[in-house]
Amino acid sequence: MTNPDAGALATAADVKSGAASALEITQAALERSESRNREINAYTSLTRARALAEAAAIDARRARGDTLPPLAGVPYAVKNLYDIQGEVTLAGSIINKTNPPAAQDALLVARMRAAGAILIGATNMDEYAYGFTTENTHYGATRNPHDRRRTAGGSSGGSAAVVAAGCVPLSLGSDTNGSIRVPASFCGLFGLKPTFGRLPRSGSFLFSASLDHPGPFARSAADLAACYDVLQGPDPNDFACSNRAAEATLPHLSQGIAGLRIAMAGGYFEQIAHPEALAARDLVARALGADKTVIVPEAARARSSAYLITAAEAAAQHFANLKTRAADFEPLNRDRLLAGALIPALWILQAQRFRAWYRSRMLELFRDIDILLAPATPFAAPLLGTETGIVNGKSVPLRPNIGLLTQPISFIGLPVVAVPVWNAQLPIGVQVIAAPWKEGLALRVAAWLEKEGACRSPVAKDMN
Repeated sequence: MTNPDAGALATAADVKSGAASALEITQAALERSESRNREINAYTSLTRARALAEAAAIDARRARGDTLPPLAGVPYAVKNLYDIQGEVTLAGSIINKTNPPAAQDALLVARMRAAGAILIGATNMDEYAYGFTTENTHYGATRNPHDRRRTAGGSSGGSAAVVAAGCVPLSLGSDTNGSIRVPASFCGLFGLKPTFGRLPRSGSFLFSASLDHPGPFARSAADLAACYDVLQGPDPNDFACSNRAAEATLPHLSQGIAGLRIAMAGGYFEQIAHPEALAARDLVARALGADKTVIVPEAARARSSAYLITAAEAAAQHFANLKTRAADFEPLNRDRLLAGALIPALWILQAQRFRAWYRSRMLELFRDIDILLAPATPFAAPLLGTETGIVNGKSVPLRPNIGLLTQPISFIGLPVVAVPVWNAQLPIGVQVIAAPWKEGLALRVAAWLEKEGACRSPVAKDMN
């Protein structure tokens, strides 16, 4: 981009008006991505030839007088678990490195291309999306653009970092237990985890089949909604994808929050969160005029059940390689996957029974409220290499516990927009949670918070 602060909608407007060409914007995005990547290690590859060809095609369409699609000329990146035609889908592993290149784009990548967006590259992630810090031993750690000593979060850390660094205005990630909301929190971004089944996963490398959600990152609520809108639509090839028709959210962001019933999540969510996380939630609540607190029933048990199901489903996914190539896994992931393979079936059955009960209780809660607010992470981004942290007054292993506040929500597939709040020099996120299929309400709240100045997502300063 000629201006790294330019958002997706502003960039598309410039291309449509002729104020800038898609080729100029793409060349600038590639140059900035290459430069910033030396600081933050967020890309695993740049798709330079493809990007330039896509940009030239957009400019040719404009020269012919064709109507341009909504994201024409907008650079974006994708987590390296989405198939990119002609590229190997690494999914953060060295085991996948020997796989053949993808024969076609993942469906969401194809939808972005149809919308006119320009693919700049694939981004770093935790191995097989199993982690919260993107400290990948195979491809290196991704660094937080706002403070390179700190983690960018995970597992979609690379996708968050390239948006925060101003390399691209949009990126795609995935969220199983918090892998969009955690990086959004640590990198100061708007991130959307839609309702489970809202967006298709065809052509993406699954982590946990009953928990995986694809979704976008952006630096504004409007850009996030615009990206989400072009991604929607059914997919007969994804068993989990709903047949619901696309529901446009971008045109409705200006409706505001009048009449919305908004409450804060108390109990577990307040006990786990550090003071800076609660301060961020309280700031958001004040901006929304929300003073009601509700207790999410059995949230701690929901987190535990999510952990069991994730481990078991992931172990099943990788069982063949665990038997034949165990040494090629990252040690921490190998141990967790092996443990997942040993979980008694009775435990998983009980976790699934609880899941159904918990979902019904949460739906009852949403009869009385429209939006629930909770911290996205217990604390702001920790330093890279940190092994332990304090949670609820106890020292615990840091990495597996970063998702304590996100897992009880994704466990039953609720839609969430993570919104960024700034605390001194570091951002921290707040979850804006809605009932199933109500992404539009969460995005409206995010847009209101941005308009009121409670939430913002500046580009990280270049540290060269």
